[in-house]
Amino acid sequence: MPARILIIEDNPANLELMSYLLHAFGHDTLTACDGQEGLEAAQRESPDLIICDVELPGINGLEVARRLKSDHVLRWIPLVAVTAFAMVGDRDRMLSAGFDGYIPKPIAPEKFVGQVEAFLPIIERSTPMASSQPAVKITKPETTRASILVVDNLPVNIQLMRSLLEPSGYYVFSSGNVDDGLEMARQTTFDLIISDVHMPDKDGYAFIQAVKGDPQLRHIPFIFLSSTPEREDEAQRVAAFGADRFIVRPIEQQALLAEVEALIRFEER
Repeated sequence: MPARILIIEDNPANLELMSYLLHAFGHDTLTACDGQEGLEAAQRESPDLIICDVELPGINGLEVARRLKSDHVLRWIPLVAVTAFAMVGDRDRMLSAGFDGYIPKPIAPEKFVGQVEAFLPIIERSTPMASSQPAVKITKPETTRASILVVDNLPVNIQLMRSLLEPSGYYVFSSGNVDDGLEMARQTTFDLIISDVHMPDKDGYAFIQAVKGDPQLRHIPFIFLSSTPEREDEAQRVAAFGADRFIVRPIEQQALLAEVEALIRFEER
């Protein structure tokens, strides 16, 4: 049966990512954007498990852990830290504060649910897992192929991409602007990025420059989409910026899937 999981995270991109993955495997999620809100949600909802970022505004994650574990009702709820910390002693500091375990950032979508479910009773897991194993890996459904980040300021375009890609087994994550998309790309592992070219404020060119200028991201295949190319040579221009493909809307599903498959297979070689 599904678990009720509280996520305490101040970064909207991380919050969306974790919620999406847990929902995809049948769990119900509750969310809080800071430590105080998280404590209040825990007291009000009594979830089956709590995921908490360590670096939170106001009351940080370590203090959240101390308060939860000092509460005679809430102390029994499994508490998992999600953190980018990698310094010597950080693990012991989190465990001594009251966390039952931790998951490092950036999270990997194909592993995250398994890492979380390792702290749940077997009956609440989406897939059976031996209780004697620390099990931090989950096998993706056979139909799930890869994780794709879609960046577009129009919700209707994002929904269209979901409708085209998800039935073929792809995880699709989305962002409505360049800054959030870049943050999401840096926080998790994606096999492909699909971005609109013409967006307000920062456009797709600013996005691809940031991606290709980041040593951790530059290897990710990149597809540009456009409804109205502003220049006759736009295809050549986006290629010069490092895009692997340039697709003009309206999009034909099979053609898009063929391009996506080709780029992901090339990256895996």
